[in-house]
Amino acid sequence: MSRGPRAFRQVDLAAALKAAKAAGCEVARIEVDPITGKIVIMTLAGSAKEQVDDLDKWLARHGAC
Repeated sequence: MSRGPRAFRQVDLAAALKAAKAAGCEVARIEVDPITGKIVIMTLAGSAKEQVDDLDKWLARHGAC
């Protein structure tokens, strides 16, 4: 008896995690729904804060309001 098609594959999770890290995100948590195959990657809030600070520094150097 067959189990049927799988919605979640480990290779999908590995690719999503690799993409998040390549984007510079620090992964805090990963949620996977094994029925639908939905992958949710939660990142650390500190990463976004650092990006905003870098933008503010750039804007200050370039005379933007």
